[in-house]
Amino acid sequence: MKKIQIIILLFLALASVDMSAKTLVVYYSYTGNCHEIVQTLTSQIDADTLRIYPADKTQHYEANNYAIGTQLLNAIYADPGNPDSYPAIDPVSISLADYSTYIIVTPLWWSHMAAILQTYLFHHGGEMAGKNVGLIVSSHSSGISGVVADAQRLIPEAEWMGDALWINNANHRNRESLIKNWLIAIDYDALTADVKGDVNGDGATDISDVMALIDMLLNGDAYQPDADVNDDGSVSISDVSTLTDYLLSGTW
Repeated sequence: MKKIQIIILLFLALASVDMSAKTLVVYYSYTGNCHEIVQTLTSQIDADTLRIYPADKTQHYEANNYAIGTQLLNAIYADPGNPDSYPAIDPVSISLADYSTYIIVTPLWWSHMAAILQTYLFHHGGEMAGKNVGLIVSSHSSGISGVVADAQRLIPEAEWMGDALWINNANHRNRESLIKNWLIAIDYDALTADVKGDVNGDGATDISDVMALIDMLLNGDAYQPDADVNDDGSVSISDVSTLTDYLLSGTW
């Protein structure tokens, strides 16, 4: 009866959590190039997407020799620590806690990350601390070092997955192969593989591993190395707690 009660509580706790995809692609697209990049990317990996939209949709950033876009960026760099320096965006409801890996896709605005995406990362980049983060930058021809610096400033404690991928106007049509090779270069499959916590040895870490671990503890059979998910040298109820926390948060 005790085992059944524990399992029921775990199922209730996990019922509202979507663990079908552990990667979230966060992007902003003005001309449509980044949207095409995201479509190509998500045809190659299992990921959810979050598109960021500006609150003011009437602005044409390229108008008057790019006056508005330049003004937005100048406001940010005049006082980058002030929330009021960043342009308003539409509310976002997706919780970053449900993911362990993020890929940021952004256009380059005059050597920097687009101001609209900077707003989102200013408020939420800290939630990506300690997690895998990749960066893809779309530009016409300019180099992307300034965008990389912006990303590192806005997500200071990220575990960066290799170098950023630069897709420019000249090679945009080749984005499928560029993305494929980039995923290989950063070893994406290995970085996102479910290995730790695979108590039942089925190649994935999920609720079935919690049940297997509970079985081991109740039957006095908890001696498998993979069952020590908190790496404290023993297998106990604390490992059940650690494994449950991982399934809820997406990070160890």
